[in-house]
Amino acid sequence: MGCRLNAFETEVMREHIEKSGIENLIVVNSCAVTQEAEREARQIIRRSKRKYPQNKIIVTGCAAQINPDLFAQMPEVDSVIGNLEKLDPEFWSEQATGKNIPGVRVNDIMSVKETAGHMIEGFQGRARAFVEVQQGCDHRCTFCIIPFGRGPSRSVPAGEVIKQINLLVAKGFNEVVLTGVDLTDYGKGLPGHASLGELVARILKLVPDLKRLRLSSLDPIEIDTKLLALFADEPRLLPQVHLSIQSGDDMILKRMKRRHQRRDVLKVCEKLREIRPDIVFGADIIAGFPTETERMFENTRSLIKEANLTQLHVFPYSPRIGTPAERMPQVHETERKYRAKILREEGEAQFLRCLDSGVGSEVAALIERDGFGHSEHFMPVRVIGNFKVGDIIRARVKSREGKTWIAEPLA
Repeated sequence: MGCRLNAFETEVMREHIEKSGIENLIVVNSCAVTQEAEREARQIIRRSKRKYPQNKIIVTGCAAQINPDLFAQMPEVDSVIGNLEKLDPEFWSEQATGKNIPGVRVNDIMSVKETAGHMIEGFQGRARAFVEVQQGCDHRCTFCIIPFGRGPSRSVPAGEVIKQINLLVAKGFNEVVLTGVDLTDYGKGLPGHASLGELVARILKLVPDLKRLRLSSLDPIEIDTKLLALFADEPRLLPQVHLSIQSGDDMILKRMKRRHQRRDVLKVCEKLREIRPDIVFGADIIAGFPTETERMFENTRSLIKEANLTQLHVFPYSPRIGTPAERMPQVHETERKYRAKILREEGEAQFLRCLDSGVGSEVAALIERDGFGHSEHFMPVRVIGNFKVGDIIRARVKSREGKTWIAEPLA
């Protein structure tokens, strides 16, 4: 469940489990970004037990790390383990023997200072690969519980990252996505205080056979000058940036304890468009944050057009127990959901305009299944013909059907 980091860690667990020879096991790798994510995890657990009553169920991930007792009390659950334990091969070896496995094994994630390298050979059922380069977060946004699920910010050494990407490229992956909890904080704890831009430059230099490199969510205030230069000069660094914006109102951003202001979002979008004119932007946005007035909401709404954001992830604010925002004056739930609906509609209109403007253009689609894939800009595209999953097909966009381009392969 949840983020791309969880997707990477799921593959780490899958390989440990297969090597240990464990069978009849369900692992739920949970998310805690919203209360809804926790509720969905519990639903999945109950549904899984009904479908596979003979199987053991282990729950892990951020929701299990933060609130292990919630899951340990469920009769369907056999064990609850933390985000550190789930990546430990010794745990899975012990699980295979059935010995000395406590109902709850969740250590203090805040005491972790390093990120161990986990080499994986592939991603089951996926055309693109995710690679963890950073873990944890040292910031304390008032709405966010994730630092207590992931621990302090720490980085994977560049050598281990490059080794992992080389392995994935050798296995046939043409696109790799760098992931982290706070990706632009990359370099913390490493000698020389390397930046994300420096890591990306080393990857592109030392893995020449990698065809496409994509970045997961970036903090708009932390994009370093080296990374900006790479967007200008390196076509393999894909022209799609997803920004962690959360709001377009300066007072709400301050109450969220974000480090950027509205003008910073506009500035970074303008700068990136200057150096890479075809770049597109996505964003995470929270609707109905505590104390958000109608005027503040309209500031966020107008930012979508001003910054020309085309790929939005909009969430109605969800109170998280133990966070400062939970104690702030709340916007009514009905209004939060309504504002989220309005923002999604604005985002969809922007998205469709972007798709329409691309009709007639040439794209390179990474095929994910049955001719369907995504372009360099992460636009959905269906290429007419039969192609292998993972192939990159150059094609010309002939039309738009709904939210997808229809394209014909170029000769």
